[in-house]
Amino acid sequence: MGKRAVLIGCNYPGTKAELRGCINDVWRMHKCLTKIYEFSEKDIIVLIDTDRSYTQPTGKNVRLALSRLVTSAKSGDVLFVHYSGHGTRLPAYKDEEDTTGYDECIVPTDMNLITDDEFRQFVDKVPRGCRITIVSDCCHSGGLIDAAKEQIGDSTDDHQPSLYHFTNFLHRDMEQQQEQQEEDIIVKNRSLPLSTLTDVLKQKTGKDDIEPAKIRHTLFHIFGVDASPRVKNFMNAVISRLQHGKSGSESGGHRIMGLVGDLAQHLFEQKLAEDDDGEEEEEEHAAREGSKKEENAASIKRNILDCGILLSGCQSDQTSADACPKGNAGTAYGAFSKVIQGIIEEENGAVTNRELVLKARAMLKRQGFSQKPGLYCSDRNVNAPFVLN
Repeated sequence: MGKRAVLIGCNYPGTKAELRGCINDVWRMHKCLTKIYEFSEKDIIVLIDTDRSYTQPTGKNVRLALSRLVTSAKSGDVLFVHYSGHGTRLPAYKDEEDTTGYDECIVPTDMNLITDDEFRQFVDKVPRGCRITIVSDCCHSGGLIDAAKEQIGDSTDDHQPSLYHFTNFLHRDMEQQQEQQEEDIIVKNRSLPLSTLTDVLKQKTGKDDIEPAKIRHTLFHIFGVDASPRVKNFMNAVISRLQHGKSGSESGGHRIMGLVGDLAQHLFEQKLAEDDDGEEEEEEHAAREGSKKEENAASIKRNILDCGILLSGCQSDQTSADACPKGNAGTAYGAFSKVIQGIIEEENGAVTNRELVLKARAMLKRQGFSQKPGLYCSDRNVNAPFVLN
């Protein structure tokens, strides 16, 4: 049985998006994996953006690390991913089916977003007999594995831990709460508004014409083939609309190629706003209905066989806290990461997924944090041991 992990931390140094605790989260989780769960250091890939001697957590590098993690796995392997950094949400494109109305995304250090459906694609490539556990300490992290079944979250009844879950940690919780009240702690949420995302992209690219309303065009223009498949699908849809009867002449075709080349964003937006004719709507409707049936069948299968386990720092519409004691950035932390790492150490790793999330909820509430961690996985993995097969 192999044990392999990818740990991703983004502090976004020198930008408007800068955080303090994400790299610390990564190294604390690294310690948990090696000291408690007996992962070998050579089998842990670390991507951080505060030390150039490590692989930088760009969108391309994160995708490559995750792809290698799942494609090299064999039945019986244990796979683990930890992400600490910003999260954001893109409004779902009008032709996309999304239960939340948004694409939940993590934000790599270069702003090349990675979406919830990409995490679903990674999980679906894991061979049967493996489990992949993903801990995401970022805002909007609930539902980060697209279509995963919610086991503990705001839409379930299993919100509050039982008396048993409180008693083991009550005394230590009260001590931590006392310490937090005595310290002067700066708390920043790990949510990246699209306005800040565009500001950072302007800073990184030197371009001043980047607008939040055109962020998908911008991401495709900057990152091209390395952009999110969700972004590329969106652009394919835009191009398809332009080609289906919108130009109608050879000169129009040349014009389309020009648009694709320079991504004239204002015209793309104008074209997207146009109404489709009745025939096109019928074809699209039929395609969507067929897609829905396929997705429903796949969803049922996932609920039974899904090997993906997501422990989220908050719900999809919530923010996660990045906490930094004043004058001591070296001890900054993600509230969710610190709590679960403390629980793991206290229990010497002997904790189930359900227990870990419920205890984390209790502790965060007592410490004054409003975020509510969630658990998303198949029924058979709810009470499975955390990380271990």
